Amino acid sequence: MLKLDDRGVGYGSIKGREIPDRDTLFEFFVIPPFRKHASDLFREFLNAARPQFIECQSNDRLLTAILFEFAHNISADTVLFEDHCVTNLAIPGAIVRRKRDADAIFPHGVEPVGEYVVELNSEIVATGGFMLHYNHPFADLYMEVREDHRRRGIASFLLQEVKRECYLAGRVPAARTGINNLGSRGALTKAGLRVAGFMLTGEVRS
Repeated sequence: MLKLDDRGVGYGSIKGREIPDRDTLFEFFVIPPFRKHASDLFREFLNAARPQFIECQSNDRLLTAILFEFAHNISADTVLFEDHCVTNLAIPGAIVRRKRDADAIFPHGVEPVGEYVVELNSEIVATGGFMLHYNHPFADLYMEVREDHRRRGIASFLLQEVKRECYLAGRVPAARTGINNLGSRGALTKAGLRVAGFMLTGEVRS
């Protein structure tokens, strides 16, 4: 809790990054009328919590300003995406449907097996879905395509359909991927999403 004259005016949160203990600030919020005191409040936060790192999304203006004021060695390893437009992609012979218990799912190397699958020629060639660990109303899209069916537009086709299911569930689709994952970035863009920001990390100056 951040206080001025015994009044709660904001909060900060820390989590583990390089070590199991809590060493990384990832939330810092100050009620707008008190943001002129944000730097002083953050210094007090540093004295109390002693984080080693600051992590933030570049579209969080307050925490990004704090990051550049109090940290160094700042880098970005993750790109954030937001929905931008409706697409009408199609793969001849392919359908997107909910996964069934009897489906033969290919081994996944990165993402979990999703609730939705792409069926092509009676085979499951991709799975995907959306996670609800974001703050409401956002949801995080994910997908994985069988290795022998990549670079055919299947990922974008699946993401397009999962986006629709996400809206039907009352959620707003979003996504994130590694900054160097050009395949995933291309698939997300083709499915109608656009870059909304970057996940930034910096070391707190001593």
